[in-house]
Amino acid sequence: MIDARRLRTLRAVADHRTVTAAAAALYLTPSAVSQQLAALEQETGHTLLVRAGRGVRLTAAGEILLTHADAVLAQLERAEADLAAYSSGAAGEITVAAFATGIALVLAPAVTALARTAPDLRVRVLDAEGDASLPMLLDGRADLAVAVEYRGAPRPDDRRLTRLPLYAEPFDAVLPLHHPLAAGPGPVAVADLAAEPWIGPYPGNPCHDVVLLACEHAGFQPRLVHSSDDFRAVTALASAGAGVALVPRSALRGAELDAVAVRPVDSALATRRVFAATRAGAEQHPLISPVLAALAEAAGHLDHPA
Repeated sequence: MIDARRLRTLRAVADHRTVTAAAAALYLTPSAVSQQLAALEQETGHTLLVRAGRGVRLTAAGEILLTHADAVLAQLERAEADLAAYSSGAAGEITVAAFATGIALVLAPAVTALARTAPDLRVRVLDAEGDASLPMLLDGRADLAVAVEYRGAPRPDDRRLTRLPLYAEPFDAVLPLHHPLAAGPGPVAVADLAAEPWIGPYPGNPCHDVVLLACEHAGFQPRLVHSSDDFRAVTALASAGAGVALVPRSALRGAELDAVAVRPVDSALATRRVFAATRAGAEQHPLISPVLAALAEAAGHLDHPA
């Protein structure tokens, strides 16, 4: 009989590629993870992992078992959801990992609505960058994530996750007031900014990926001279004439914009796509489904829903 807890350990090692990182995600010691993996290999009669450089990789048998592990873990989530529904326990705490703008746009309004409609449901919010919330969800540190599409994210058809599209947000060009394109009819062509110095987020930030994709589609690599993940700093640098930037429209709310020009751009790729995600099978949990519904309702009131 294969122990489901060991399947969860195998999934963590497959995600993190080292025993040490998987142990940290599971709140276990590396020796405990190694023991669980050794026991799983004994249970299955197959070698599941081999060393690869400083980390590990799955063998062919490990890949086969991992496919089944995802299905088993999703079914266990469904079982827990059904049992919770049977207990009619719409009372308890849900942890949601979300990035700052997502918190402001949809999560905070959802929390306000849930205080009226589900007063016994407590939502614990963890501020996490757009590329951090999904690993937190898959590692079990969060029950629900508000996340952003980015290079390297789990694919939309990843069987470990259930997704709910929330909104698609355009990026605007932020230009110094003296820039030749600061005033004019229609949107700015991203290609017309090819020769400019750029201000943008650090690599790893999903917004960095959006900027690169929009520029690559326009036929150039942006010359990123200044880097900041704080869009207030990005806007301040643009106002100082240090360069140009593409910034999510909602991130400009409340920013000091007197010394910059904000213009729409001509690229559909300059869009941040935001979704909510749960572990597959957990979406019907009586504590999670009301939060998903509240998030969807909050997103429906935005100017740019999904």
